[in-house]
Amino acid sequence: MISIDATVVLASERSGPPEVVKTLKTTSVPYVEVPDGYSADGIADKVRLIARVIGAESEGDRVVRQIEADFAALAERRAKIKRPLRALFVLAIQERTRHRRGTNHERGRDPEACGRRKRRSGRDRLPTSPQRGHRRAGARSNCLHARTDSGAHDIEQLFSVKGIESTPAGANRRLVVMDGLYLLGFGPRAPAAARDLLGKLYPDLADAGAGAGR
Repeated sequence: MISIDATVVLASERSGPPEVVKTLKTTSVPYVEVPDGYSADGIADKVRLIARVIGAESEGDRVVRQIEADFAALAERRAKIKRPLRALFVLAIQERTRHRRGTNHERGRDPEACGRRKRRSGRDRLPTSPQRGHRRAGARSNCLHARTDSGAHDIEQLFSVKGIESTPAGANRRLVVMDGLYLLGFGPRAPAAARDLLGKLYPDLADAGAGAGR
């Protein structure tokens, strides 16, 4: 940042490592922490803050109005859902040991975007849990939702996991795959990402404009 003559550093409040953040704060370049907000209001606040820092308040206000309008339209569409789906949100598929392949993780009680975005578009299969982070998959989900664009090999690996095979979603190979950065960014594209997810889960509520935010 300093080597490229940056005039301001914009960083998430969760940026790290701590020693790097501490060093950046001691330089002559203003360091601005942007709060993580996992809600419509939180996203709008981030946009306003960044717009103010870079001197683009009017443009920031325009973006905020669009975000608010998009979330309002999304709420109207969600109100039309007659039977919410049970969905399992898959964060990743990975090989952990030679004998345990394809371990999949689902959201626990964590403020991260995976759960929040899905709540806007379907019913969270998990009960409220004191556990933070992630849990092993259960066996009642009707639809799987993966957060990253996977190749055919990864998708087959997912369906071969025992915990997935036993779900209705696994048995019927019902899978929604979305780009992780698009889905979990919680920036101006958030309402478009939520709309696209809703359209994939409920095709009758999709529209021709889905995907335009990407």
